[in-house]
Amino acid sequence: MRTTLPVADREHVLRDVRRLLRQHRDPGLRMLALHALAAVAGLAGPFLLGRLVDDVVAAVREGTAFEVVAGRIDVAVAVLVAAVVAQAVLARLARKRSLVLAEGVFAQLREEFLTRATALPLSVVEQAGTGDLVSRTTNDVDALSYTVRYGAPAILVAFVTSVLTVVAAVFSGPLVALAILAGFPGLFLATRWYLRRAPQGYAAERAEWGRISTTLGENVENVRTVEALGLAGHRVRLVDDVIGATVRRERYTLSLRTVWFPSIEMSYLVPVVVALLWGGFLVRHDLQTIGQVTTVVLYLRQLVGPVNELLAWWDELQVGQASFARVVGLSAVEPDRTPLPAEPASDVVHADAVGFAYTPGRPVLHGVSLELEPGERLAVVGPTGAGKSTLGRLIAGINAPTDGSVQVGGAEVTGLPLDELRSRIALVTQERHVFAASLRDNVALAAPGSSEEQVLEALAAVDARDWVLALPEGLDTAVGENGLTLSAAQAQQVALARLVLADPHTLVLDEATSLLDPNAARHLERSLAAVLEGRTTVAIAHRLHTAHDADRIAVVEGGRITELGTHAELVHAGGSYGRLWRSWHGEG
Repeated sequence: MRTTLPVADREHVLRDVRRLLRQHRDPGLRMLALHALAAVAGLAGPFLLGRLVDDVVAAVREGTAFEVVAGRIDVAVAVLVAAVVAQAVLARLARKRSLVLAEGVFAQLREEFLTRATALPLSVVEQAGTGDLVSRTTNDVDALSYTVRYGAPAILVAFVTSVLTVVAAVFSGPLVALAILAGFPGLFLATRWYLRRAPQGYAAERAEWGRISTTLGENVENVRTVEALGLAGHRVRLVDDVIGATVRRERYTLSLRTVWFPSIEMSYLVPVVVALLWGGFLVRHDLQTIGQVTTVVLYLRQLVGPVNELLAWWDELQVGQASFARVVGLSAVEPDRTPLPAEPASDVVHADAVGFAYTPGRPVLHGVSLELEPGERLAVVGPTGAGKSTLGRLIAGINAPTDGSVQVGGAEVTGLPLDELRSRIALVTQERHVFAASLRDNVALAAPGSSEEQVLEALAAVDARDWVLALPEGLDTAVGENGLTLSAAQAQQVALARLVLADPHTLVLDEATSLLDPNAARHLERSLAAVLEGRTTVAIAHRLHTAHDADRIAVVEGGRITELGTHAELVHAGGSYGRLWRSWHGEG
């Protein structure tokens, strides 16, 4: 049953934003101070022009020599040029500080997200599907990056500039500046209407993008199953439905913008018209001067730029907020285990009356009991869907049993800290991952700091040393994205080499060699067996030669262990395993 990864609520988002503001308070205040100084320098033009207008009017009325006015013009122009230069220098410094600060904040957010993502319980990720996590890692992180790097600084700068411009207008002509109030009703009502709908709209839009990633990922990962079962048409319709839902969400947010943007543009242009009309009335009654009206009108016109930018970026902020809620929402995932103080007294693995259900009321395993002695090799066989992989996951501590317990040395497996658990028990599945790095780094990932000889010994253990050394750059060969593409067999060998370096005492191999051809798999398993001598091994496989080489064989059918014994004992007993063995050898 699919679940979704949590999305942070508004309180959680605001708490994280406040935390970031506190952590970056000092550089943030310095950045805002520079932007404020740049904004103040930009206010010089309208103020000087208004003063000149009043000087000219006074000269006309009083018959003052225009040479005096001309001198004042020269001074005003000089001051204006100085203000423009100062504004340019301050704006450049402020923008540089903004970008540096934004990069620092985003780097912190990215590292925190990576920490949260890698700490997610594997069981939770599998239930939610990797598509949702991938969407948050790509689409949401990209959207958040754009908002943090450009949107947040632009909003802060536009806000500071708008406030200072309004203050300057009020200071220059208090009565004329009352015209600013004419734009507030429309601006308030339109923005309130928008903000009541936008957060939910953008949150739903980001969630639909997550569904697209999940659906497309499932199609790619399971393309063979889709083709084998003739489900191509169904899967295509499913993709169409998901894309259609995403388009509807996009259209909804677009409809919000088509209403909001024209409304706010009218709201901040109305005060300019009102200021001219109202200013004319005030001048006629000698309540304000022409210069004061000119200054306020110019400030109102100048206010259009930052207000327009503020509101335009405010819309982008809704996308960033929705993405931020999805990114920080990972921290709300509850751990799937509670570390217990018990220390393992030995390497004995014991499963006692274990039951497990992925969905309540639909158990997959029923009362399975099993004990593995140190160094024992156990093969688990059975039909598809019998519960083999689930049993392996419980032994590896990926999931906690619904009933019963799985212990190592008397300590609950899921009660061990993850680092200690992984150093004791490791799970290797048929999935393989090659990271964009050198072969050396890919193998040494399991044991950072490993020497070259240790890496080569691990590769030799899985029969990969020869082909690795035959590469032009050997261990330094770049693989993965933008590097050498490894075959499925080579990728699996690299994954198994990591396992050799990790050196756990118990290994759970869930069809770990199933992607290799039978001859290569047989050779690899023999090489691996020599290296894993002395370690407890649980091999879940569909190739019977793996079972033949094991110390004991467990046959799982219908979520229960129906047979348990050596190869010879089970063949002689003539049960399910015996029949399967004879059929595999063509003995009827």
